[in-house]
Amino acid sequence: MKRFIRHISCGVLMLSSTALLAAEPAKCQNVRMGVVNWTDVIATSAMAEVLLKKLGYEVKQTSAAQQIVFGGLRDDRLDVFLGYWKPAMDKNIAPFLEAKQVKVLEKPSLADAQATLAVPDYVAAGGLKTFADIAKFKDKLGGKIYGIEPGTGANGNIKGMIDKNQFGLGGFQLVESGEAGMLAAVQRAIKRGEWVVFVGWTPHPMNINMKIEYLTGSEDVFGPNEGAATVSVVTAPDYATRCPNVSQLMTNLTFTAAQESAMMVPIMDRKAPDDVAKQWLKDHPEDLTRWLAGVTTFDGKDAAPVVTAAIK
Repeated sequence: MKRFIRHISCGVLMLSSTALLAAEPAKCQNVRMGVVNWTDVIATSAMAEVLLKKLGYEVKQTSAAQQIVFGGLRDDRLDVFLGYWKPAMDKNIAPFLEAKQVKVLEKPSLADAQATLAVPDYVAAGGLKTFADIAKFKDKLGGKIYGIEPGTGANGNIKGMIDKNQFGLGGFQLVESGEAGMLAAVQRAIKRGEWVVFVGWTPHPMNINMKIEYLTGSEDVFGPNEGAATVSVVTAPDYATRCPNVSQLMTNLTFTAAQESAMMVPIMDRKAPDDVAKQWLKDHPEDLTRWLAGVTTFDGKDAAPVVTAAIK
């Protein structure tokens, strides 16, 4: 009888252990990702999608402006967003954080980012090295500062300087465009040897493909330490409780600026982001191991061997 009870107890323990590794709720299997049209966010989102699919999840990416993404997290239309640039997006995310409608993961996915105004190296050599220098060369610059897509924090910072005539920029025009459009304009200017000032950031292949310098003396317009920034994952407020396995993967998925810049180069050369992610996983098994620590497949299996086998 005691032996029979022991067998039952062992069976219960085994069932309990299996239950601990069982799949998350069915809703968690469909991961809805918000993505802004920035190459670094596209790269990291592709990495997350490839890993999630190998783990047995379904992933749908929705590309939208950051305010719409934050609203999607609030309204349960999206689950995760891997592209919260701080402080560039602070003003846009603030209402959602204050109302506790979204949650920022505590550990940044990227700790060594930067975003501020930049110029080609020959412009810096010509004397435009600080924010205070911009107005001195208004004619050479055509009275323009090139920003990114409308509604972004970076563009808001530039508009603020113009509206307040900070650094003597009151007569300047902000040229708003997407990342690709802005970079195309900058590359044209460089090819012609023309002067241009624009929003620059790292990680980004612009730091590899173009000789540029970041301006100093910003008086914290783009944040402390000349635009030093972090990038973090944002989720629905209760997502970690509802879907802890996906949340663990999002917490693990950290990068350096150098890594992301390297991933972004082939994407900007029109290689499919998911192919870039798969190749990175093959070439960097140490990252795969790190990112899957404490993570299981959707149905509760050890993640590392499953994903390693799937990408070979």
